[in-house]
Amino acid sequence: MSIEVKCEVCGKRSALISKALKVCKDCILDQIEMALPYIKKIHEESRIEHSLPPYPPLNGEAECNICTNRCKIPEGEKGFCGIRTNEEGKLKNLVGDEAVVECYYDNLPTNCVASWACPGGSSAGYPKYSYAQGAEHGYKNLAVFYGACTFNCLFCQNWHYRKLTESLRPRMSAEKLASFVDEKTSCICYFGGDPTPQISHAIRTSRLALKKGNKMLRICWETNGAMSFPFLKKIVDLSLKSGGLIKFDLKAWHEELNIALCGVSNEQTLKNFEWLANLDTKRDYPFLVASTLLVPGYIDVDEVKKIVDFIASLDPNIPYSLLAFHPHFYMDDMPFTSKEVALKCLKVAKDAGLKNVRIGNVHLLQ
Repeated sequence: MSIEVKCEVCGKRSALISKALKVCKDCILDQIEMALPYIKKIHEESRIEHSLPPYPPLNGEAECNICTNRCKIPEGEKGFCGIRTNEEGKLKNLVGDEAVVECYYDNLPTNCVASWACPGGSSAGYPKYSYAQGAEHGYKNLAVFYGACTFNCLFCQNWHYRKLTESLRPRMSAEKLASFVDEKTSCICYFGGDPTPQISHAIRTSRLALKKGNKMLRICWETNGAMSFPFLKKIVDLSLKSGGLIKFDLKAWHEELNIALCGVSNEQTLKNFEWLANLDTKRDYPFLVASTLLVPGYIDVDEVKKIVDFIASLDPNIPYSLLAFHPHFYMDDMPFTSKEVALKCLKVAKDAGLKNVRIGNVHLLQ
């Protein structure tokens, strides 16, 4: 049975208020200045625990332009992602030309969030970008898990990436990572954490892997979408040429809610998503995919309505997945997503005009 928690701003009690965050969604949206002290406190605690800077540093000389955080790192300190530092006034990668990364094979079709819409798990893109008119049985995906992130999601479902960031282990060169691509590998999917903090490594890996000459080798990304525009264009080029997907996790619509749940703004994410949706490209598969985790009490029907209206206004054919929430990390006291809420969100998405929408992680619904 869920325990009711009191909102420290309005005094309301509900089982849909996180004991870590201590503020309800309404107060985050309507009284953000009063809610901010509680938001900042829990994000500080969650990051200091893993030796990460509590906020993106903005008062140093070494400037990093890889993502929305635009860190300006002071001498001897680390950027928000934990991968870069300031050494004698210059930006330095703490692992040199390598990356903090793990990888493994997934037989196709995988349980990837976008697999139901991609050439490796469906009939999309056949025959140019897929071996089969359906799921590519007999082939595999190289799943690449990067150990760093540009967000600080209190509900993170893969929060153990922080242990990799903290230890800066394991490490791997782009050459070594690309060597795992064999004749039965038909796609690479970069996720984490997030690929953004080490995106140059992923780009280099992709280019090396594509030179192997596989008939099919799709380059795919699962990301919060907060990379800077020059890097976005580079990953778009790789995915479009190879038949890969770019999947954005649209965590919230309101910036205040994104800051509360994820520690930083989603402004760059939404701008990047809009630019991708408006790309004038001719393709026979869904290049851009979106998903949203239904966090009880925070990412609800009203929030989803804003997100799906945004997606539908750009392109109603963009595949969209509503993901059931699993209590985890600093929001482990929250309930699972209810079946009722998930079905209401599905209806809202379809009513908005989205043509290709589904509920993922249905086994978690309660």
